[in-house]
Amino acid sequence: MTLFLAKLLVDSGSSSTDNELVPRNAFDFQLVRTIHRRQFVSALLAGPALALARPMYAATTAPRSLNFLHTHTGERLAVEYCGVDGYLPDALASVNHFLRDFRTGDEHPIDPSLLDLLHRLTGLTASRRPFEVISGYRSPATNRQLRRRSEGVAASSLHMVGQAIDIRLIDIPLPTLRAAALSIHGGGVGYYPASNFVHVDTGRVRFW
Repeated sequence: MTLFLAKLLVDSGSSSTDNELVPRNAFDFQLVRTIHRRQFVSALLAGPALALARPMYAATTAPRSLNFLHTHTGERLAVEYCGVDGYLPDALASVNHFLRDFRTGDEHPIDPSLLDLLHRLTGLTASRRPFEVISGYRSPATNRQLRRRSEGVAASSLHMVGQAIDIRLIDIPLPTLRAAALSIHGGGVGYYPASNFVHVDTGRVRFW
């Protein structure tokens, strides 16, 4: 049975943009190295069992859930998006609606691999709070509008194809969230400390 819970509340928030193809160099990679060392030690202890878990969830049948809070709409979503037999269509539909373009109401399928990436981030950071979403799906019209305001918005933003999300976790320092995302090597990672969010996507591996 598909199990998911969506709770909708109304609120307001500020806009954000992504700067997807502009690299940055001022990273503190000590956090990444620390995470890698911990994962290496865990691998030594876990042995063959850990190898069976690669690539991301390919051999895993355990249910997977996520919790979200949208900073613009105030909506909340607690969803089990994957069950023992695979992804749950009704739950994915609820995610598509939750991560819609809040400016236009347009919806687009969200890449399930992006949800798996967020699930891994929850495990790596041990966060107990929902992902605060600044930007999920972004329609081409909205992307053009944001590009007129800022040169930092990519013309071919992965937000427009449901492969990107801008997030934060209020119980996890932003540099730690960034370091965890970098350690996954699951796609792009953008760091925006001034706006207090991290961008993650399932495109090619890169960072800025």
